[in-house]
Amino acid sequence: MFYENSAWKKHKSCGTSSLLPMTPKKPQQWLQVVGHAGSFHVGDYGTLLKKFCEGEQQCYLRLMEDVLRPFVPAYHGVVQRDEQDYNMMDNLLTHFNSPAIMDCKMGSRTYLEGELQVARERPQPRNDMYEKMVAVDPEAPTVQERALQAVLKTRYMQWRETLSSTTSLGFRIEGFRKSNEECHTNFKRTKSREQVMEALNNFVESNTHVVWGYLRRLKQLRQVLEASDFFRTHEVVGSSLLFLHDWTGRTGVWMIDFGKTAALPAHLTLDHRTPWVEGNREDGYLWGLDNLIDILANMLPLT
Repeated sequence: MFYENSAWKKHKSCGTSSLLPMTPKKPQQWLQVVGHAGSFHVGDYGTLLKKFCEGEQQCYLRLMEDVLRPFVPAYHGVVQRDEQDYNMMDNLLTHFNSPAIMDCKMGSRTYLEGELQVARERPQPRNDMYEKMVAVDPEAPTVQERALQAVLKTRYMQWRETLSSTTSLGFRIEGFRKSNEECHTNFKRTKSREQVMEALNNFVESNTHVVWGYLRRLKQLRQVLEASDFFRTHEVVGSSLLFLHDWTGRTGVWMIDFGKTAALPAHLTLDHRTPWVEGNREDGYLWGLDNLIDILANMLPLT
């Protein structure tokens, strides 16, 4: 769902840095489609404050020096509000009039390899995750899991990814809100190309001009990702593409959410298309982007 002055994700604490000069922009609300409320606040001069996470701060500092800079919100350092640190960045909604907004979670998995490792080292059968699993698919638990009424976190994380288009297409729609404030957030079982295309068509309201705008931007993004040092040297997991368009026909797409993005060991680089096997750190981001571009291209009339 969407809220004013609120959040996409919760994150961790602390640290300071200097502010960069900014030009004043008109005040703007922030709309939320999914995630944890309360971690975002609207700042001054067209900025957004996101609860501080050191990993995300490090990513933004690197991204400001990378060819990807035009495809992420400009970063303005750390500020404090009510004794809480926040990463300050551009509010991407500022230049749009009552925009439609969509969050697409990119990649073929949304958990880090390190999370799997931790969950394996401390295996705890979880009743809450069993209940979540049964609520979605009563047939999903094994006989043993049914007897325990619990599942391991590793099993739950991997099962959950197979429900949506994350594992089949390398991205999933998290949710969207149209300019008329109509919200759609139930995409946990949206898996096939046809289902995804139907959802995207609903979001753009069959407007081919908007589809063209998104396609141009995504193709530019793909080209820059393939040339980016940052992208080559990071496992990009749990990150989203934010889509915005409004009645003027203006469109935009930006990479957001780097709280789980992890730098790779010095000897390792990723191509982001190779299928993931545990240990190779591949995240499927570019494979997902290829599929997203292909689906949008197929939504255009044949000329």
